[in-house]
Amino acid sequence: MRNLETGGDFYMFNPMKQFAEVKKMRDQAMAIQRELQAEEVTVDKNGVKIVITGDQKIKSLDSNDRSDKDIMEAVNEAIKKSQEVAAKKLQSMGGGLGGLLGGGM
Repeated sequence: MRNLETGGDFYMFNPMKQFAEVKKMRDQAMAIQRELQAEEVTVDKNGVKIVITGDQKIKSLDSNDRSDKDIMEAVNEAIKKSQEVAAKKLQSMGGGLGGLLGGGM
């Protein structure tokens, strides 16, 4: 068996390197979470205006006396858009988990 770092077949486990990778990913995830909390999405649908954060917290909802159905449609649209924002932010982590779980080998 040979070490992968030298082109061999055997992967030598390095807990300190793995710990550093996990910490880096955790730090990235926390930074993305803070960015999502600060990001706002505004949806105006069926006369209902909603402001929602990237981490899916509704900041304001102005129903303008619209029906429950109109409100639900607007809320669902706002959630969908905030999920899209979150997905784009998470893509910025790239292959972070893949490298840790062996996908980068």
